[in-house]
Amino acid sequence: MYVTVSASNKTTSRALSELRGIAPSNRTLPPHGVLATACLCSHLLPLGIYVEIRIRAPLDELWAHTQEPALHERWDLRFSDITYLPRASALEPQRFRYATRIGLGIEIAGDGESVGERNLADGSRTSSLSFGSPSRLSIIRQGSGYWKYIPTNDGIRFLTWYDYQTRWGPVGAIVDKLVFRPILGWATAWSFDRLRGWIEAGRDPATSARLAIVHAVARISVALIFLYHGIVPKLLTQSADELAMLSEVGLTAARARAALTCLGALEIVIAVLLLVTWRRRWLPALILCAMPIAVLAVAFSSPRYLIAAFNPVSLNLGVAALALVDILTCTDLVTASNCRRQPPDDSR
Repeated sequence: MYVTVSASNKTTSRALSELRGIAPSNRTLPPHGVLATACLCSHLLPLGIYVEIRIRAPLDELWAHTQEPALHERWDLRFSDITYLPRASALEPQRFRYATRIGLGIEIAGDGESVGERNLADGSRTSSLSFGSPSRLSIIRQGSGYWKYIPTNDGIRFLTWYDYQTRWGPVGAIVDKLVFRPILGWATAWSFDRLRGWIEAGRDPATSARLAIVHAVARISVALIFLYHGIVPKLLTQSADELAMLSEVGLTAARARAALTCLGALEIVIAVLLLVTWRRRWLPALILCAMPIAVLAVAFSSPRYLIAAFNPVSLNLGVAALALVDILTCTDLVTASNCRRQPPDDSR
């Protein structure tokens, strides 16, 4: 998203004045820096990605975790490596290099510059920067943004706003709007919540990431198992074995088919609910309790299936184990939903 600024616009002039106030007083922002950072005040130019979270910690501690590269790269999902480049004096802008590994040995690198920072009279701090990547693999050509730290009676309001220009022409703009920008906004919010857990509860960021992956694998696996068994053997093929087990509890052939259809629909609903209630434990808990009951029901009505090559014992045991893993990893799970994704009304 690209914004052209007219210096004659009074609102924009105030925004640029505020931006120059953020920069060191003995340094004039270069023209491209003014243009790139003209979107810094989201309440004046409400475009780009906005994320906010409340973190209960001293301001200096939060500042260190977000400004020191060695700490920053540990919690921010968007970066694999952040390195400050040498500068001749503290009066010069701080340049940095960042890299993101996207898998298969591919790394996208870029560089940036801290435009400036400012301590405000109300105790808040603001840090602004510009960034960009020369790599043709990067959808981001260049951009700018800021971080703001606002002390409150209940911790620090830590927020960011940033925007960027894309490459790859119209295709890049479409990919950015439909895919990349939503993912980048989610990754920013998820990272902010991981930072909150690290500072407030001492949870190591790497451990938080592993727990999130384990939970996702367990939850999605259980959902896929229910989805498959709901669609294939129950709705599409009306499995002979499934019908036989229902018939052996006393149902007629017609009622067995109707019951199998209802069970298939129920399993599909359970699969969807598992994904919708991503961080809730009640449904995995019900599944964990239901699995041994289902095995006992088969043992009572159709015991011959317990020794079959593919049998309810092995299937239900696996589902129960995955449900238990799901339950155990739901506690203090990092989630982007703990962040505000739009500026409050009074900041626009």
